[in-house]
Amino acid sequence: MEEIKTLKSRLFASAGMKKAQLVLKSAQVLNVFTDELETADVAICDGYITGVGSYEGEQEVELPGMVICPGFIDGHIHLESSMVAPGEFERLALAHGTTGVVTDPHEIANVAGTEGIDYILETTKGLLMDVYVMLPSCVPATGLDESGGELGAEDLAPYYARERVLGLAELMDFHGAASGEDAILAKVCGAKKHGKLIDGHGPGVTGRQLNAYVFAGAMSDHECSHAEEGLEKLRRGQWIMIREGTAAKNLEALMPLCKEPYYHRCMFVTDDKHPEDLLANGHIDGIIRKAIRLGADPIKAIKMGSLHPAQYFGLKNTGAVAPGYRADLVVLSDLKQMKVHQVYKDGRLAAEDGKVITRAETAEGSKMPEAAKAYPRVYHSFHMQKVEAGDFQLQKKGDYIRVIRLTPGQLLTEEEILPFKELSGYGAGVDLGADIIKIAVVERHRGTGHMGIGYLKGYGLKAGAVASSVSHDSHNLIVVGVNDADMALAANQVRDGEGGLAVVQDGAVLGSLPLPIGGLMTHEPAEAVREKLARLKALTRSLGVWECIDPFMTLAFASLPVIPKLRLNTLGLIDVEQGNIVPLFPSGECT
Repeated sequence: MEEIKTLKSRLFASAGMKKAQLVLKSAQVLNVFTDELETADVAICDGYITGVGSYEGEQEVELPGMVICPGFIDGHIHLESSMVAPGEFERLALAHGTTGVVTDPHEIANVAGTEGIDYILETTKGLLMDVYVMLPSCVPATGLDESGGELGAEDLAPYYARERVLGLAELMDFHGAASGEDAILAKVCGAKKHGKLIDGHGPGVTGRQLNAYVFAGAMSDHECSHAEEGLEKLRRGQWIMIREGTAAKNLEALMPLCKEPYYHRCMFVTDDKHPEDLLANGHIDGIIRKAIRLGADPIKAIKMGSLHPAQYFGLKNTGAVAPGYRADLVVLSDLKQMKVHQVYKDGRLAAEDGKVITRAETAEGSKMPEAAKAYPRVYHSFHMQKVEAGDFQLQKKGDYIRVIRLTPGQLLTEEEILPFKELSGYGAGVDLGADIIKIAVVERHRGTGHMGIGYLKGYGLKAGAVASSVSHDSHNLIVVGVNDADMALAANQVRDGEGGLAVVQDGAVLGSLPLPIGGLMTHEPAEAVREKLARLKALTRSLGVWECIDPFMTLAFASLPVIPKLRLNTLGLIDVEQGNIVPLFPSGECT
């Protein structure tokens, strides 16, 4: 009877027989069903839109000249990449109109296994912003990696009963999925058994392999780097997640998909987003703004950041301004410039002019001691011995070396075979004139002592070393440098802080940012993180790192063994396309 009473009350407000609780008046309402703007009031009761038209309310907000559109939804993000705790991420995202995100916690799961998933679910359940979860499908990313957790189908199965768990996250091991490996298919079948979605991750996957990948269950892809790739995947039935994050920026290349008839199965996502990027450029609103600047129709662009992810993920009554839909709304003072004036979440004013007004209490808050006790593997994730300069030395095995060459603005790398040089005063193989420095990845979860050593081109470093515990996806310690002593110092600085970032030169630590939550996040405010990160980036620039790349986000992907072409992890150099370890010296053994 209570349900009938509630429904009747809302119906009366919808029919104009009683005043709505809140009415947003005199604005232009963006209709995602007809692609038009209509001048109307929006009536709201109990967090739902009861009508669009002419209404009176117990509370009325006049919004002449404004545009009301649905709240924005990020269809694929790793909250850990924001470097701040989930509650702090909410503060940043809500102010920019994001009322919902779909997160894949595989970063923290690679560090702490199911405890990492529990951490994300628990610390987001009290947020005002909707946080949905796709379960990590590849922990570790492939069999050629070492992580702090290992998740099989049996580990994931209990989570499908959770209301906010929508499915299985990106199938990064596309080789295993397309070739029918039992472990991957067991996870796929587990998701299908529960009627859940399966996201894809197939950079460069094409032809028959793409057919097999889609047949296995991969329903989306966020790794397209050019329009032709995206179009082929659209033709095979996948949804395309157009990614514009801090490191990978694919929007410009995929702009041909942001129009008829393709845009209907496309959405905007960030994947990874650093705090200074969020503060400076916004979130999904920033992607929409850029798409409009590049020629996209504003209404179509907004639909790609609201209605389309809601449709793909089956988020009922979300993604539109219409009767019966949740009152998750963004009020824009300028449509083309995407200037967010107000944000309403479930009918409550949540943010205004860039400042969050309403925030729900989070389960974790900023009480780090209590959280550390509840999630010991999350807060004590370093289990490695200190390293010494001698650990980074290499024995020459040939006259040529394989070098990882970075691609600015992309996650893809290339392989180069170059002469091995031994310059006086630098580590063997370092060639500053050719922009070649040493890179190493040290296992930090289980104390194995494993270390992969190689060379990196296109980073720009001319002195010192840079280290980080953020190295996708297993998040072992990664360090680059021009000499072994500085590399050891930078690595130990990160280790001693239970994770983080460090920049050193000539035996001195120039700056660091501790990230004690799994070596990935901090409880500090985003503004403080931005300042420290900005200082660290400025330090890397002073040491020569190129302006055209993000020194930490780009470095973080140098060890990811699921994106072509060449990567380095604790086991050595990985040829992603071949799916195996290759020797550093092409004519000799892998060292």
